[in-house]
Amino acid sequence: MRKMRRRRKLSMTSLIDVIFLLLLFFMLTSTFTRFSEVELTSGGTGAAPSASERPLFLQLGPESARLNSADIVLDSLAEALAEQRGEGSEARRLLVALQPGVTAQRLTDLLVILRGVPGFTPTVLGAS
Repeated sequence: MRKMRRRRKLSMTSLIDVIFLLLLFFMLTSTFTRFSEVELTSGGTGAAPSASERPLFLQLGPESARLNSADIVLDSLAEALAEQRGEGSEARRLLVALQPGVTAQRLTDLLVILRGVPGFTPTVLGAS
């Protein structure tokens, strides 16, 4: 008669140790940085805009942009806004209307461009 071999139980201790070491290695070698930040401020109460200063209107589409009903490329938006700024030291209002289909990345690109242009306070109206 043949002897029955008893199977040895596998030890999980060494496997857990290896997994823990790998986890520790990847946590210590990873960098947790933010690629970029866009500051968003909530609308609040404030002084009424002056009647003499009309706000600028920017219509943002998935592939196009229009500033005061004139087609414009986002790369040249900073120069166009610098021309529209005027002589006053007050910040001009810029109303941004989003067309359907505008992605969050496209809106973020626009907000990054607007952050680099002083003298404007953008207000995002939403998709229409």
